[in-house]
Amino acid sequence: MHLDTIDATILTHLQKEGRLTNAELAERVGLSPSACHRRVRALEESGVIQSYVALLDADVLGYGLTVVVSVTLENQRRETMERFENAVSDVGAIMDCFLMTGADDYLLRLRVKDAHDYERVHREQLSNLPGVTRLVSNIAMRKVFVRTELPVQGR
Repeated sequence: MHLDTIDATILTHLQKEGRLTNAELAERVGLSPSACHRRVRALEESGVIQSYVALLDADVLGYGLTVVVSVTLENQRRETMERFENAVSDVGAIMDCFLMTGADDYLLRLRVKDAHDYERVHREQLSNLPGVTRLVSNIAMRKVFVRTELPVQGR
């Protein structure tokens, strides 16, 4: 989709403050409220804006440990990958799942309470995922930063 500078500005503001009212957003980008609303609706309908969410602090909620897990499957047949992907989506501790190139087939990012909680998730859920032959876990020592905002440029 082609974004102009006004669309890019709208997206930048909404990424920082998703709860802005249409009137506040319109004022910040220099549009009338009706014109701003039309642009936001177009961005939503085109799929550029997927949804609006509240970002929660995992540490405050007690999920203080981040674990990144490399997964190797027994093969890369479509059925094996589909079974794995369907099953892995049911594991609530997994925040991200990526199909990878290179030595590992998938990369998972989990948020758990602590090492004991991760051991439970590993034992009860990860090690029982279909098609898995190897799991390599890496525990994050410290969060340097997490970025939720994409760089948006208009033309």
